[in-house]
Amino acid sequence: MTFDELGLSEKVLQAVVASGYTTPTPIQEQAIPHALAGRDVLGIAQTGTGKTAAFTLPMLSRLESGRARARMPRTLILEPTRELAAQVEESFVKYGANHKLNVALLIGGVSFADQEAKIMRGADVLIATPGRLLDFAERGKLLLTGIEILVIDEADRMLDMGFIPDIEKICKLVPFTRQTLFFSATMPPEITRLTEQFLSNPARVEVARASSTATTITQGLVATHSGGLKRETLRRLIRDAVDLKNGIIFCNRKRDVAILHKSLQKHGFAAGALHGDMDQRARMVSLDNFKNGDITLLVCSDVAARGLDIPDVSHVFNFDVPNHAEDYVHRIGRTGRAGRSGVAYTLITRADQRYLDEIEKLINKKIDWVGPALSELPEAEGGEEERPRGRGRNERHERGGRGRERGERRERPAREVAILEAAEQPPEERSPRPEPRQEAHNEQPREVREPRRERAERPERSEPRFEQPRRERFDRNNNNNRNGERRRYRDEDDGPPVVGLGDHVPSFLLRPVVIKPRKPEAEAETETVAAEAQSE
Repeated sequence: MTFDELGLSEKVLQAVVASGYTTPTPIQEQAIPHALAGRDVLGIAQTGTGKTAAFTLPMLSRLESGRARARMPRTLILEPTRELAAQVEESFVKYGANHKLNVALLIGGVSFADQEAKIMRGADVLIATPGRLLDFAERGKLLLTGIEILVIDEADRMLDMGFIPDIEKICKLVPFTRQTLFFSATMPPEITRLTEQFLSNPARVEVARASSTATTITQGLVATHSGGLKRETLRRLIRDAVDLKNGIIFCNRKRDVAILHKSLQKHGFAAGALHGDMDQRARMVSLDNFKNGDITLLVCSDVAARGLDIPDVSHVFNFDVPNHAEDYVHRIGRTGRAGRSGVAYTLITRADQRYLDEIEKLINKKIDWVGPALSELPEAEGGEEERPRGRGRNERHERGGRGRERGERRERPAREVAILEAAEQPPEERSPRPEPRQEAHNEQPREVREPRRERAERPERSEPRFEQPRRERFDRNNNNNRNGERRRYRDEDDGPPVVGLGDHVPSFLLRPVVIKPRKPEAEAETETVAAEAQSE
């Protein structure tokens, strides 16, 4: 089947031919006819199978009629990361070369005013990340009541990043009569519940088993130790790799990305970095340098594991085994795209065994070892055993050199063992108690010392408590306190007392009060009133 048989418009077909594509992929062949008919589509396919073109091409065909209004886009595409959103924008620019459509991109790290200007001109296609889209909607800068087509791409990545509540809010802002195109590589239970809630009688398109890897990728496991030996093993793999054109190296943590990036640059490799803590400009520059071939290796976190379309990646190296088995499928999917062959190596330590078991269970495949297996790996120099990965309390104690494994007994010191053994012996077998030790500065034992005088016999001190020589010595050693002031002593005279609040009495309170005597007529009148009250 060719693109001519899918029902696309003439302008779209011309753009596809100009891009060099003649045969659609399985996901495009099955999803495009349903999307052109206006049905909801649930697409499940492994990464690198052309899902972006599966919803881009039918959207362009349907947008040829009509015109967008200010602040009211006609279509909405939701992406989990900024890089994916920018990549979809590039697809619309490439395939919509013959269309006069306004495409707006709403992502973080870009000027808010520039994005608002594009919305005010009217956007036929709005590509956004959930956070920035809700920000525009809550400010009243964007109305979603004119949405005709809603596309939710990489839904499982949305779940991992915690965007599902935002997706639910957005789906309630768009019209109920919209067409929804839903694409995901895996289908966990949370994604299934979301599709049942927001899709209406969808056409299910599944071209590969969920969570499966492409057959064009050669997978391998490399046993290694942690720390510096692990980085040395990676460098050896890169140098010995056959037909290495470029490669992506995945780490679990952003801190490890920075450390590994500096290590590779130190050893002469042309490497770049990409992780979530970098600003948007640096991320785009690093990604463009990798696409253009200015750098050979790209060290990144899982921010680059989903959906990035770099078609000619020859190798993928998993420096760290992913904590979630689904991430392994997306990581190695960066190579072997569009029918090309690729190689994916994963470095395994003894602490990664259970994560490896979960991956092999998910993909239903046993991955071969490159070199010696993990059980055949010789011990590292120094005999240090690797600890299992985790974040519990025991691991924190182990990192600091404290704490013990559960069930491990603490070795008692030799002195403590000797005391316990002596306590268990019968009284007659115990060694006699040693004589009391004499003081080093005394010539006679403690028993023959001169008894201490009673308190009453001590002579009274005639000198003050702080003698002058001692005070001078004290001032020389401890001249100032924390506030930089000289220390004071109890017997020092500080001068006249300072008049403060409570010590000063205002003069008007010291004036004498004159009490005038009461008049006799007032006293008689008071007695009369009291007598009348008593009679009543």
